[in-house]
Amino acid sequence: MESKLIIYNTMSRKKELFEPLNAPFVGMYVCGPTVYGDAHLGHARPAITFDLVFRYLTYLGYKVRYVRNITDVGHLVNDADEGEDKIQKKARLEQLEPMEVVQFYTNRFHKNMEQLNTLSPSIEPHASGHIIEQQALVQKIIDNGFAYESDGSIYFDVNAYNKKYSYGKLSGRKVEELFANTRQLDGQSEKRNPADFALWKKAAPEHIMHWPSPWSEGFPGWHLECSCMSQKYLGDTFDIHGGGLDLQFPHHECEIAQSTAAYGHEAVKYWMHNNMVTVNGQKMGKSLGNFITLDQLFNGGAEILEQPYSPMTVRFFILQAHYRSPLDFSNEALKASEKGYERLMAAVEALKKIKVSSTNTVNVKELSDKCFEALNDDLNTPILISHLFDGVRIINSVVAGTEKIDAENLAALTKLYNDLVFDVLGLLPLTESGGSEHEALDKVIGMVADIRAEAKRNKDWATADKIRDELKGAGILLKDTKDGYEWSLEQ
Repeated sequence: MESKLIIYNTMSRKKELFEPLNAPFVGMYVCGPTVYGDAHLGHARPAITFDLVFRYLTYLGYKVRYVRNITDVGHLVNDADEGEDKIQKKARLEQLEPMEVVQFYTNRFHKNMEQLNTLSPSIEPHASGHIIEQQALVQKIIDNGFAYESDGSIYFDVNAYNKKYSYGKLSGRKVEELFANTRQLDGQSEKRNPADFALWKKAAPEHIMHWPSPWSEGFPGWHLECSCMSQKYLGDTFDIHGGGLDLQFPHHECEIAQSTAAYGHEAVKYWMHNNMVTVNGQKMGKSLGNFITLDQLFNGGAEILEQPYSPMTVRFFILQAHYRSPLDFSNEALKASEKGYERLMAAVEALKKIKVSSTNTVNVKELSDKCFEALNDDLNTPILISHLFDGVRIINSVVAGTEKIDAENLAALTKLYNDLVFDVLGLLPLTESGGSEHEALDKVIGMVADIRAEAKRNKDWATADKIRDELKGAGILLKDTKDGYEWSLEQ
């Protein structure tokens, strides 16, 4: 299969032609959530980004095995292998079983993902379900000389690894600088070097989540989980590993080291990272307390929100920025996305009402070529969307009668929008989007249009014109037709 898709590989820091290891099969692993709280807007970005990758690769004809994990053990409140397990802490505070917390928030995450119309992954493994495999991977790393035991815990030996391989190649960090910047006093750590990281941690007496092992009663390190699960389901080499930019270091850097230490080669051909959602330029996240949950976005239940936003408005908002660019939250940006999404859906709906002509003045092929050129250029959705809005103007011109379209080109244009808007971008029509605001607006405009029609029947032209002008001032274009009226949001 010949590929035209170019993607940015975080490892090489270059755009590369996408050539799967075993085409037409593609293996893709994406780091999923740690399920100890509700999903927020920051979680929606990687979910939608890699849903787009999944959808487009499938559209191109690849058979994709998409693995997205659930982290339900081992992710400590301090990423430096210290502190309480995040899920255990939530369970302690709410007086629940840890797996009760996991199930509750996993269910809520799945509901939010369904609302955002993200496709389910092919496999969704839980870290707690792969303890035996993780222990086997730890033993392999020990046997190869890249890990050591310290009081029942097993740590990865970054210094030993770096002598043979190169630790820090994904993030561009140097081991010497890591050692200098994370220096600790002698005798205060189990680690030989502060940059070493845990593969297996001995559980303290109060630690609830623990399993027997050859080294201690304990639990796996956070980084180990993804190396184990990705290679179990995709093999010791696979195509794409994705996640948020905040995972590049230390999480993904440690994954590379673990896999290379175990198998003697790197596991991943293409690394892809989406950039962060920010609030006033600061990363959105639970630890910073500046996050907005997806449920709050959808129901308007947060002080920072001026109104509720439908799931498709949120999806469109995220797709309007390139996945590698920061995305700053604001009500103004979400309102603009809501308006843009509704314009796009109105144009798609208008395609169904177009009457074909015997002549054609529309160049659908040129529009199609531009759209796919944008997608093939590292999934450039903002450029794709701008081309789709060029097409919206064409559709509106055909509806207005200033452009002509024949049956062949109308079929091609309809297919282009169905394929790209629904299948690739994953948007839903307004009637399926959860956008009750649009339905209410349609009813209100219908009542206003009836009042205007009554004024026209009574030859009250001043009232009729005033209603039309007031609607236009509110951004709503009302157009008389032989069958009554049509309305659209102003472009």
